[in-house]
Amino acid sequence: MRWSDIDAYGHVNNSAMLRLLEEARIVGFWGPDAGELSADGSLPEPIIDGRPGSGTMTVIAGQRLEYLASIPYLRQPLDIQMWIGRLGGASVDVSYEVWSPVGQQPAELYTRATTALVMVDAATNRPRRLTSAERAACEPYLEAPVEFSRP
Repeated sequence: MRWSDIDAYGHVNNSAMLRLLEEARIVGFWGPDAGELSADGSLPEPIIDGRPGSGTMTVIAGQRLEYLASIPYLRQPLDIQMWIGRLGGASVDVSYEVWSPVGQQPAELYTRATTALVMVDAATNRPRRLTSAERAACEPYLEAPVEFSRP
């Protein structure tokens, strides 16, 4: 988190939360650039390569966030848990839980969220179906969608 993510009320601004979730998605959905991997290879292989030049754009069709607690400025990184909550024909619903930094006790759940991503062919600018390889890559991360407190 950055100091600029904090608003006048002393907590992470709602628009900054959208950026934090975007950063988590980029790690999961964009392949690393040459030389980007750390020495221990900690960046995962993307499940769908949606980076520029890949031929696929992952376009946001909708987002929902539920704020459960204010996030103060923290020097340690937040623990953002991310998984696939639903696979559609041309879309993926990404589920998130944003937790306090790993090791902080008691652990605190700050935010639940979901993002609906549509796969778009970059050449035609039209939605395209998930390939069998993309489906297979998503399946290990497929779990029940995030549950919100209110419908």
